[in-house]
Amino acid sequence: MTMVVLVVGLLAAMVWALRPEQAKFTPAPLRPLPPECPKVVAEFVPTNLTEVPGVSLTSLTQDQKYRVLFQLNMKPCPCGCNVSIAACLFNHPQCKVAKAVAEKIISQERGEGAPQAGTR
Repeated sequence: MTMVVLVVGLLAAMVWALRPEQAKFTPAPLRPLPPECPKVVAEFVPTNLTEVPGVSLTSLTQDQKYRVLFQLNMKPCPCGCNVSIAACLFNHPQCKVAKAVAEKIISQERGEGAPQAGTR
């Protein structure tokens, strides 16, 4: 029994000693982050905000408002802060990138700038 424990222990020590070091790669950023958004390394998690500061949804119907809020809460902000567009506007109302994306989503929902029928 002690011989088995000794052999297993020696094998474990040999595997640990021969283990090659793992490279620690960090991907390069695709584009520089705007100064308004902090660098966050957490994974993207959708939000469930029903009010977004700086975004007026009063001109939309109830269904349009729900669709816009869904998109704002489910899409990550392209500024690089790694939170939803709604959360970025809630935490950093000065973020011009999130504001522009929100306005684009609202105008598309209103039908302004919607693709022509038959085109993609």
